[in-house]
Amino acid sequence: MPSTEFEKIVLAGADDHDLTRLSEYERVGGYQSLRKALGMERQAVLDELLAAGLRGRGGAGFPMGRKASFVPKPEQTTKPIYLTINADESEPGTFKDREIMQRVPHRLIEGALITAYTIGSNHVFIYIRGEYLSEFEIVRAALAEARDRGLVGANVLGSGWNCTIVLHRGAGAYICGEETALLESLEGKRGQPRSKPPFPALQGLYASPTLINNVETIATVPPIIEKGGAWYAQFGVPNSAGTRVFSLSGNVANGGNYELPMGISLRELIYDIGGGIPDGRKLKAIIPGGSSTPVLTADDIDTALDFDAIGAAGSMLGSGAIIAIDDRACMVQLALRVAQFYQHESCGKCTPCREGTRWMVNIIEKVETGHAQQGDLDLLLSVCDRILGKCLCPLGDAAAMPVASYVDRFREEFQAHIDQGCCPFGDSSSLDRILSPVQQHARLLRELAVIA
Repeated sequence: MPSTEFEKIVLAGADDHDLTRLSEYERVGGYQSLRKALGMERQAVLDELLAAGLRGRGGAGFPMGRKASFVPKPEQTTKPIYLTINADESEPGTFKDREIMQRVPHRLIEGALITAYTIGSNHVFIYIRGEYLSEFEIVRAALAEARDRGLVGANVLGSGWNCTIVLHRGAGAYICGEETALLESLEGKRGQPRSKPPFPALQGLYASPTLINNVETIATVPPIIEKGGAWYAQFGVPNSAGTRVFSLSGNVANGGNYELPMGISLRELIYDIGGGIPDGRKLKAIIPGGSSTPVLTADDIDTALDFDAIGAAGSMLGSGAIIAIDDRACMVQLALRVAQFYQHESCGKCTPCREGTRWMVNIIEKVETGHAQQGDLDLLLSVCDRILGKCLCPLGDAAAMPVASYVDRFREEFQAHIDQGCCPFGDSSSLDRILSPVQQHARLLRELAVIA
């Protein structure tokens, strides 16, 4: 096992050099992995990715090498093969891909070129979140430099292989983070998920074989090719190899992105690295993988940050966004905020998601405002059950799983709202009260009466 003195893999050199500039990126060895890959057989490059055990960093955690192996080889299809990079980072609590694009855009481009070469693709699309304007400009400038240097376009580095990269801006829809909805949007259609099968590896963009990976996954490819899959696999723990950029936020002293070996504990990240909970407050809950993942309690603080350990604790590592929640937070308010987000972001294609998210919001609003009956908690869980596993894409599950976990792990708080006929936290919760338009209007009238 490697020591704790690990080498940064994704953000290496970003603290000492302006790696948005091609000259600086080349100074720290940039594009040498691409040159190495172009001198290898495609299968040999794929074998290194398989040996690395790199699992997708976008949320599902599927092994990247295996996913790439599902794409037909160029000699097996008459259709073009596409590589699509998901840079539509919209999961609440997640901001790692943003920093990668801001600080090391050429690593993303180099990883894209190596991956495209590996699967025999001549066409790469980077689908970037519409709100990421500065990141878009940085990646666009890096692409222009790369084209001028002969790294992108015709006859890449004199290899005889052609590869174009298109940077495409989304329009601010969470659903387009789902891979098939992303493809629909790329094709100029409404961003809604497709039925599967067929899967994108066989019929993706323009009904052609397509590999889809997220930014961090692709940015991890160059160091794997540089030093080998076995080298990368020594970091982390079994079944969760390598390092990961964890986005730490919430009620923590030192939030930010931290690239760390997989398998460190939540305690190490939140307390040793993140500085703990400010103002002497107590840790109450942890969201371990973005808002779409089931919540953990403070008792789970020693859980390791790897796919298997987080799964055994009843949640998912997801996008690697860890949100610390202190003892001031009302968990009913938090559940309501999450439910309202997914209700708003539902594309409406699936009835369980379209109608179920509205039901969840209505029931949780009743609980928060003290108007719920005892049976409403069971009704809420029943609605969650009617959504889970019954939608075309994971958005329905992303809405139902966390809400069900809040009720399951903090049921006493939900019960207190019903017993007391109001929120026990009053206005002392660290979350802003989330009120319906009618409640907002009533509060405004009260405030105006006080002023008068």
